Amino acid sequence: MKRGLLTLLGFVLFMLGFSALVLSLVGVQLAFLTWLDAPGRLFGFVARLVMIILGVVLVVLDNTDWKEDEA
Repeated sequence: MKRGLLTLLGFVLFMLGFSALVLSLVGVQLAFLTWLDAPGRLFGFVARLVMIILGVVLVVLDNTDWKEDEA
């Protein structure tokens, strides 16, 4: 159960970050992520990139079979 939950969390982070990044490039913002641009546009851009990277890392790490890699 925990494995699927972390994969879902990573996927949601990736999709939110990617869609927020694409939408911000055309001048539209997701309403619940507008606080990311409050400190500045650069902070908002970096925060969206971090969301994307963290989402990918969570999915990859969660789906890696560590016992098979050791053998």
